[in-house]
Formats: sequence, structure tokens, C-alpha cells
Amino acid sequence: MEKRIAIAVNPNAGNGAATKLADEISVLLQKKHVAFTIFSGQWPDSFQGFTDVWIVGGDGTLNYFINCYSSIDLPLVIFSGGTGNDFAWKLYGNISLQKQVEFVLELEPKYVDAATCNGRFYINTAGLGFDGNVLQSMKAIRLVGGHLGYYFIVLKKIFTFRESSFRIFSNNQLLADERFLLVSVANSSRTGGGFHVSPKASVNDGLIDLVLVKPLPIIKRLFYLPKIEKGNHLHLSFVHHIIGTEFTIECEREIAAQLDGDLIHGKQFRFELLKDRFLFRY
Repeated sequence: MEKRIAIAVNPNAGNGAATKLADEISVLLQKKHVAFTIFSGQWPDSFQGFTDVWIVGGDGTLNYFINCYSSIDLPLVIFSGGTGNDFAWKLYGNISLQKQVEFVLELEPKYVDAATCNGRFYINTAGLGFDGNVLQSMKAIRLVGGHLGYYFIVLKKIFTFRESSFRIFSNNQLLADERFLLVSVANSSRTGGGFHVSPKASVNDGLIDLVLVKPLPIIKRLFYLPKIEKGNHLHLSFVHHIIGTEFTIECEREIAAQLDGDLIHGKQFRFELLKDRFLFRY
């Protein structure tokens, strides 16, 4: 079948980087005589008539897309045009734009899992407590940019953040009832533009990875941050790693949480894995 590609661009992503990237993609497709239409800012009600949808933006753009088009069955591609591009990295690594375009034009699509939190879709990672608190400074993160911006805010929050108490259940069984510094429920391995918080998470294994970090004094927070960034922390005594298909997390008070960079608030969070939910060319 001859391809006809819809390119869905978030013009605000990456402080304009997504728009520039979409222009570069269009040049590459023109050279290959592949039909395409660019949608920037205002996207259509449906993508009927297209064979593929290429999304240009970061994790937040992808999160917005899958919640707007939750029943889409067309093959998708995500290009790194945002502040955080962790899911794109998971699928394509650090290959060049030209190689990625050539790559996805030839590949057969495969399914990836997704998850829901309180009924809202996400595809990369969700974070409660510290992670949610960090994302409340999203404007500052975007101003500095990418992983560096996220790292800067993380360092700032390390000195002031106070842990909350959580009751965590899976299949109606109580897993934990204590205070945690970090609570991550991940479908993929990387967040924050380069933090490998859930290094064993896979996008197609039918499981979500719960990573819990117990309270730490400030000096230990600073010491272990590089280990968490690199994914060398699951063996540590104050870290718990649990895999499953559903979790319910109750909090002592309303807290902030992030779903692929989308900030929400609540006292109870219900997570559920959705096996083989979206098609991607990867």
C-alpha cells in the first residue's frame, strides 16, 4: 500500500524545535516521493485516509495524542521534538533523523503496551510524590531545556521535599504502608530526559514496573541521584522493584503526580496495564 502520512506537530514543543524538525522531515519525505500532510497546532478529528501518523514533539505531546485519539489503530511514529523525549529514545535510541525516517518507512508496525491512571492514558512513566513535585516546576524545566532543566529542578527539590505516606495495593493485597521519597509506575525505562528510574521496564512485556524509594536524608539523596539517573539502583536496600498489571495507591493527603509530563493531583491513583494498546513502527 502506498503510504500517506499525517504529521501531527506540536508547535509549542521544545520551544519551537518540533516545528523545525517537521520541516526537516518534510524535506526527507519529498526526496523519497512519499505523500504527507502536516497538521500543526490544530489536529483533525480523525486521521481517516492516512496510512500512518507521525507525531513530532516530546513525551507530553505523545501523551496528549494518545488521550485525544485513544482508539486509533494506525501505525504511529514519535520524533524527538520536545523537552523530554524518553519514549522516542526507548523506541529509536539516538539515531539521526535521516536514519529514523528511512527506518520507519520500511518497518512493519508492532504493538506497544500503555497504561491508565485514574482513567487517563499514559505510555511512558508515571511518578508520584517527588516526581510530581518536580513537574510542578515545568516552566523552569522548559526554560533551561531537556535533561539539564530536569536535573536542575531535581537538585533544587532534593533540599526541600518531604516524603508522603502511601498505601499500595495490587490484586487487593497490601504491598506497602509507609513513607516513600519516590513512587514510579512505569511502562518504559526512562523519564526526565535521561533518568533510568525503571531500567528493567519494557514497552511490550504486558507488565508495569513499580519502583519505590524509601526516605533518605539530604546527603544520601545527593549521593544516590547519579546512580538512579544511570539505572544502577534497583539492588539498593532502600529501593523496592515490583512488577504487575495493576496497582492502587492511596495517599495521606492530596499530592501531585505526573503522567508523561502531564500534571494531575489526587489522593488515590488507580493504575492498570493495557496490553498491546497502540501500534508503532519500531
